[in-house]
Amino acid sequence: MRLQLVTLDGIKADEEIYSVTIPTEDGEITVFPSHEALVTMATLGVLQVRHHKGDSDDQKTFFAIYGGVVKINQESVIILVDEAESDDEIVEADAKEALRRAEELKNGATSRIELENAHKLLQRSHLKLKVSELKRRKRR
Repeated sequence: MRLQLVTLDGIKADEEIYSVTIPTEDGEITVFPSHEALVTMATLGVLQVRHHKGDSDDQKTFFAIYGGVVKINQESVIILVDEAESDDEIVEADAKEALRRAEELKNGATSRIELENAHKLLQRSHLKLKVSELKRRKRR
């Protein structure tokens, strides 16, 4: 099955895979070859890619995604997102610093808009830390 992960900056992944787990509005779904056709919305969360049938969880690739559109058919999964970051791109120290700054923004918010923006940054930072933790487990 072919996975295409496409962002506004270009193609993040275009490869043959065994399965992909996608965060959606209705919960996580895992797609295997010959999956029923489906179009759905991806949500903020971890995209998990298993490259080969016999791969362990430690061999998966993880992406932080921030929502988008998913098109599935029996031969492919196409995911269109504004932004995606792979486990290789996320630096844990940077994610922790972003979380600290987001907390400061939240605590210093003086308007509803500032508070909403701080919450979005908090969600993104938490997601990056989650992917970073998955990457650390993968290296063990």
